[in-house]
Amino acid sequence: MTDEKSSPLVPTLRFPEFREAGEWEELPIGRKVDLLSGYPFKSSEISKDVNGIPLLRGINITEGYIRHSQDIDRFFTGEIDNFAKYRLHENDIVIGMDGSKVGKNAALITTKDTDSLLIQRVARLRTSCLATIQFIFQQINSKKFHLYVDKINTSGGIPHISAKQINEFEIYFPTLPEQQKIAACLSSLDELIAAHSQKLDALKKHKKGLMQQLFPAEGQTVPSLRFPEFREAGEWVEKKLGEIATYENGKAHEQDISESGNFIVVNSKFISTDMEIKKFTNSAHCLAKKEDILMVLSDVPNGRAIAKCLLVNLDNLYTVNQRICKITPHNAVNNLLFYILNRNSYFLAFDDGVKQTNLRKEDVLDCPIFLPKDLPEQQKIAACLSSLDELITAHSKKLDALKKHKKGLMQQLFPAVEED
Repeated sequence: MTDEKSSPLVPTLRFPEFREAGEWEELPIGRKVDLLSGYPFKSSEISKDVNGIPLLRGINITEGYIRHSQDIDRFFTGEIDNFAKYRLHENDIVIGMDGSKVGKNAALITTKDTDSLLIQRVARLRTSCLATIQFIFQQINSKKFHLYVDKINTSGGIPHISAKQINEFEIYFPTLPEQQKIAACLSSLDELIAAHSQKLDALKKHKKGLMQQLFPAEGQTVPSLRFPEFREAGEWVEKKLGEIATYENGKAHEQDISESGNFIVVNSKFISTDMEIKKFTNSAHCLAKKEDILMVLSDVPNGRAIAKCLLVNLDNLYTVNQRICKITPHNAVNNLLFYILNRNSYFLAFDDGVKQTNLRKEDVLDCPIFLPKDLPEQQKIAACLSSLDELITAHSKKLDALKKHKKGLMQQLFPAVEED
């Protein structure tokens, strides 16, 4: 490959054999594909019976892939002959047409997805040329298409894109051989990303299943899986959180936020985004110490932040904001207590799905905790789960790096996008 910047319709990075191939052309996508909108199936034809035919909805499409086992929960139970044209084929592109992820949730159908039917508010793009459809798929997942969708949705309300608007989207096209080369390059990277994504999902499922065995089930006093040296160690003991830890409410920092302070303000957004979204301050009104457990006390109905916890990894870095509490264990292994408290079902039961959930100090301290009597067993379980978390984090970082690499590569393999 080499750099070339002589024309707005020539990419900055090009395979050697196409350096002299000239400019790309820009054509509406409708000139290259057959587009079909999904069918508005009747409620009487839809059920949750897994023996039916899966109905592909926009929410089932995420990051370029369709995850049937996790997402698809609607099935067609009527006469299929009437809807044969809505059955998906391998290498079809599917795009959600409305919702928060419109324009950012397209997927290329694989063999395992071909038993699905296309439902209303999902579009299908099809062409007989494999290289062209794979090439188009990459551009549907590009900055150019995302900007196009954002430009359409400027009036507020639920984001939406129509079949006509998809057909009118203009794509850059080089010659077919160059399309094939680019599509093959990016598709191989997609396969690598998919493999790492599946491995990461498998690790998370493994951890979830392991935790279910390493901790006693409801109504039990010993776990179903125990390390050999502790099999005769007797029953676990139940205590209130207040018996094994001290509690402190966070303090308001809103008036002391700065762009680059010495301390990170721990609020619900910081914890719920796994420390991605940060605010800073130079005033530490509630300083956390290493191995303190910080927990979200307030969240919207059915929210995913309530009782989510953070185990502090450094001294003198984090200061605790209001609506977050600081829990300092004194008769339990910190790491183990973190795994027990994080999104504990006891706390989730306070969410009635109607009004905002606000956990009180008394609610938190009354939380029942089952622990092994001996600290060595607590330490063993905590070490096992911590090592698995480290592995999950490493794979997550590798997956993020691959996605960033692909994004950067696409910016060079396609002509630059002009932002209005």
